[in-house]
Amino acid sequence: MAAVTVGVYPILVTQSAAQAPSAVVGLARIAGKPDFSGIWEANNTANWDLQTHVARPMVAQAGFTPGTTVLAAPVLALGADGWVPGGLGIVEGEEIPYQPWAAARKKENQEHWLDRDPEIKCFQPGIPRAMYMPHPFQMIQSATNLMMVYEFANAQRTIHLAKMDPYPNNAYMGYSTGKWEGDTLVTDVSDFTDATWFDRSGNFHSDALHVIERFTPLSRDAIQYEATIEDKQVFTRPWKISMPLYRRLEKNAQLMEFRCVEMVEETMYGHLRKDQLVKHWEGATMNVDVTRKIPPGEEVFERYISGNPPPPGK
Repeated sequence: MAAVTVGVYPILVTQSAAQAPSAVVGLARIAGKPDFSGIWEANNTANWDLQTHVARPMVAQAGFTPGTTVLAAPVLALGADGWVPGGLGIVEGEEIPYQPWAAARKKENQEHWLDRDPEIKCFQPGIPRAMYMPHPFQMIQSATNLMMVYEFANAQRTIHLAKMDPYPNNAYMGYSTGKWEGDTLVTDVSDFTDATWFDRSGNFHSDALHVIERFTPLSRDAIQYEATIEDKQVFTRPWKISMPLYRRLEKNAQLMEFRCVEMVEETMYGHLRKDQLVKHWEGATMNVDVTRKIPPGEEVFERYISGNPPPPGK
């Protein structure tokens, strides 16, 4: 148990020492191993910020009095809904060990979150972010494979439990292989693109990302999830996140469609229209006028900021 300071607020952070028993009573099994089939979801604020954080505006500007912030123009009409909820972090030790250039990039990413976050553009979320987004996901397990289907962006991946040839390409969700250590499923995920983030606070990685996950049953309806993250191009050492995952217990629990590609068309490409479509919104206490911008030069074609280190000399 330790106290950390976030902003001006001291927050007590505890690390759970609870470990799963060697055999969970009543656990369904396939080929002698825990059956994780079902619909699951995390219950935390990690998708906003992996680290412990107090409430803050989604997009901020300086307030009326020194040292304060208020909602900036893009989210002003949202009121209380425009604030990031505070929450305890899931990073062990609370530190993400960025290299100096990457720490500066992370800060820049957070300042330009509304323009840069791949989630806003409906990119597939990658691993581990897909595990703690505010959307459920489904696990479908056999003796040789475990398929994960995510509600957000129809993302999915297969954890191959049998020997496979090396993956020939890179992918948003990486390439997952797995093995059992007792009742713990250990996965090795690699071959990522450089186009996903860890959260809405600008935490990012390069295409050298390597993730080791551990799924340990705590009960029939809870899993302890851990992910060790390594990226020698971005971080100075490996670091770890951990959290519980919970089974959705509704009688009709199911994934709903969240096909966000069409949802973001106007956001991403509206500036290319000959005649602007979204121009004006009028509410009871404010009007909002939208002026689209066409980025200069090659920037007009950019859809994300690479997580790879900048070329030498830049």
